[in-house]
Amino acid sequence: MRVNVKFDQSKKLYTTARNYLAGGVSSNFRYIGYGESPVPLFYSGGKGSKITDLDGNVYIDYALANGPIILGHAPDAVLKRVKDTLSMGQLFAGQTEYELELASKLVELIPCAELVRFASSGTEAIQAAVRLARAATNRTKIIKFEGHYHGWTDNVFVSVHPPIEDAGPESRPNTVAQTPGQSIGALNDIITLPWNNLERFASVVQEQSDEIAGVIMEPINCNTGAIFPKPGYLEGVRKLTEEHQIVLIFDEVISGFRVALNGAQGMLGVTPDLAIFAKALAAGFPLAAIVGKKEIMELLHTRSVMHGGTYNANVMSVVAGLATIDALQSNNGAAIRRMDELGNILIEGLLSLARRYGQDMSIQGIGSVFHPIFGDVGPVTNYRDYLKMDNVLKNSFYAKLQSAGTRVTARGTWFLSAAHTADDIEKSLQHAELAWRELGNE
Repeated sequence: MRVNVKFDQSKKLYTTARNYLAGGVSSNFRYIGYGESPVPLFYSGGKGSKITDLDGNVYIDYALANGPIILGHAPDAVLKRVKDTLSMGQLFAGQTEYELELASKLVELIPCAELVRFASSGTEAIQAAVRLARAATNRTKIIKFEGHYHGWTDNVFVSVHPPIEDAGPESRPNTVAQTPGQSIGALNDIITLPWNNLERFASVVQEQSDEIAGVIMEPINCNTGAIFPKPGYLEGVRKLTEEHQIVLIFDEVISGFRVALNGAQGMLGVTPDLAIFAKALAAGFPLAAIVGKKEIMELLHTRSVMHGGTYNANVMSVVAGLATIDALQSNNGAAIRRMDELGNILIEGLLSLARRYGQDMSIQGIGSVFHPIFGDVGPVTNYRDYLKMDNVLKNSFYAKLQSAGTRVTARGTWFLSAAHTADDIEKSLQHAELAWRELGNE
């Protein structure tokens, strides 16, 4: 265990930052620190699988900027491609040949992708998908699922992590606003359901199909526990949405290019009508894509369904996307296979250590994205199961783990990158053992 780990520079800068930045940060998701780092950390740089803060603390990084850093920090192939295009100019708000090249790659790789539109973030792209669903059906209501995150806009930032006292019955969850200032009117068009409950989904669809424009979900619930769908669940949802002419939208902001080159839809064998890709698409550069069936995507043209954005398909992000996909495709997709292999070794090692130290732990997900569940919780199939986790133990463990030199996301999701090595895994398991040992001595 590293002793006397200090965060003096981060603390000092955060104090100053609060005089100039609202809350001292530029995203509310950056407030959360662990134990010895009670303020948001300030970073000096990153390379490969490592990230360094301004106090000189070096971490093996499994947070990866909440997922985008699929090739590791400062990947040479991506940065070179971006640098080579800088002399073109920084922004045109117009088309380049690279945009066409990247769109054609997405159509080639992603099962549902017949046409593509680019955006700058997953949140923006999801709004376009919801609008398309309504335009395609002339209906207004959208089904979303408890525990699934689709961005922070009023109409979808609901029932992501609602307090249990507000959430309502598990089979009929309340639609819960997540922030002050949120339009309650926007919530009227949202139907919130429990995920992985096909019977309940079927009942609502059959009762209200003439009102439901679309269904949006993470095909793997990466934002809440890395929960996989039950066998037959996605297939059942797909069948019902087809029968009732409801647009099925997969939010693959996290799963896209991380679980497989063709996304979770390719891995799981269920093709939606529309899908959103972001995060790993450009290895950390701001880029998102709405992809989907031609008959729906063409509404952006034939019926002039509005979608815009000055920075959409900016050349730096697009060439970063091209370089990222080239790297992930090379050697027949070896990078993703290697991430899964190393991640699975890490998973088995973490489980073994928990058993050795008498701790109840299970792990959801796969090698490239997984989430330990602390406590004797049993199978985790939805948000209500996830709530049973021992968060006190989780937070204490991750505080010790960070002090030892391994950093994960604040919520507890671990992401692997193509830059992680077997040595990183071995060292992180050593850090985990030190963390359990420290906790046992308290």
